[in-house]
Amino acid sequence: MKNRKQRQNKKANSTSNTKRFSTNQDPFFKRDSKRRRKEKDFEDAEDEVIDSEESEGGEDYYSDGGEAQTGEEEKEEDQFERETADERRLRLAKQHLERIRSITETKRDEGEGSESGSEEEERGGRDALVAKILQQQQLEESGRIRRLIASKIQEPEADEEPRVLVKHRQSVTAVALSHDDLKGFSASKDGMIMHWDVESGRGEKYLWPSEEVLKSHGVKDPQGRAMKRSKQVLALAVSTDGRYLASGGLDRHVHLWDARTRQHIQAFPGHRGPVSCLSFRQGTAELFSGSFDRMVKIWNTEDRAYITTLFGHQSEVLTIDCLRKERALTVGRDRTMRLWKVPEESQLIFRAPASSLEYGCFVSDDIFLSGSDDGSIELWSILRKKPISIVKNAHPLLSIDNKANDSGRIPNGHMVDNDRKADNPCSTAQSWVGSLAVCLNSDLAASGAGNGFVRLWAIESENRGIRPLFHFPLTGFLNSLAFAKSGQFLIAGIGQEPRLGRWGRIVNARNGVALQSFKLS
Repeated sequence: MKNRKQRQNKKANSTSNTKRFSTNQDPFFKRDSKRRRKEKDFEDAEDEVIDSEESEGGEDYYSDGGEAQTGEEEKEEDQFERETADERRLRLAKQHLERIRSITETKRDEGEGSESGSEEEERGGRDALVAKILQQQQLEESGRIRRLIASKIQEPEADEEPRVLVKHRQSVTAVALSHDDLKGFSASKDGMIMHWDVESGRGEKYLWPSEEVLKSHGVKDPQGRAMKRSKQVLALAVSTDGRYLASGGLDRHVHLWDARTRQHIQAFPGHRGPVSCLSFRQGTAELFSGSFDRMVKIWNTEDRAYITTLFGHQSEVLTIDCLRKERALTVGRDRTMRLWKVPEESQLIFRAPASSLEYGCFVSDDIFLSGSDDGSIELWSILRKKPISIVKNAHPLLSIDNKANDSGRIPNGHMVDNDRKADNPCSTAQSWVGSLAVCLNSDLAASGAGNGFVRLWAIESENRGIRPLFHFPLTGFLNSLAFAKSGQFLIAGIGQEPRLGRWGRIVNARNGVALQSFKLS
């Protein structure tokens, strides 16, 4: 009985203790929510505001204006960092709209002169002109309207040779241009990544961080027999907004760089083979990567996240290209070109007629080009499994005495064996179409090989075929090409060796980046 009474007393004490305890006494429940704390901090900051007249320094404190300016700049930077993605889009849209309005006002002032009308009529005419310009830009960017540049471009004069902008120690494997065509990027086999100004050619190197920093950014240890990490770069891609630069190479990672500060941000592991090609989807943060492991992966660079993997190729993926739609065009060593429709989770397969494809790029969402190792260039449509048009032997390797025919053009059609350099064992490799470039939303294209020439092509209306325009000399393997949006210049990445191997070598070639300017009539 005694023990039972003691247990009852203990229970009564414990219940009384629990009844006395209140959540108001717990400091955890006393804390305000995050939102309430921010509001309180903001109210306190408003209460503590001191007028400039009551400050210790008075008006002379900011007499030079330097410190006040830096404070304002820091506030603006903080605002830009805190703004959301939607707020940033709205701000950029307003800036773009104001820029176009100023352009339209200058055009109207120049065109009308002394003519004057009511303010409402002027404002209505200006808004109509702004809407027309925006609609035209939207149609051109979406690819619904194809700009006719090929008929306006003029062949360079004999003294207008390509200008070497940047020099590299080893063969250049990739070049890229920013969306505004003011900055260029290049990478080579020695692992050097550079960005440079298009007009002046002044370049700055991207410095690889230490091994510890790379591992903190997501880099895995070397796999297989490799004891040391390879920094050889095979592919580059720049985002539309110019914030990110992506690089890929033999270390099986996709590296993400800040294009403004040239700092390494993130590394995406996941590929089991060298990363051979990269491409950003226009206007988005989606990045497509292709590898020798036969896979195509999609990444989100804004969230630093992996999205999905596309399976289908039976051999190495060589090149990849994207436009604004959620589609990707890839070329593989399995002699196929595949058009991936990501939302539908489907793919269209296009097979080369007689040779292995080496390169592929979009002309529009439904039309694309490809280059083969037999020197031919094919024009494809999404509606047909076979090429619409084929240009055979687009880059023939000619002897020194027979570089062009009487008309000044390189002839199409297969060349006879006597016209090839018999003493060069790499003659076939030098005639491979190793690079293609299309001026965005236009009918102008360019192709490069190792035969010493860059050829320009016109894609005929209604996609009936490819017509040769002209060529200009450039010695070396043209491993990468990039057109300016305006079509006024072409960037070429040159190397003594091909991009993905060493099955050919041109000793007198200069490793670097060359620029060829064009005049439009």
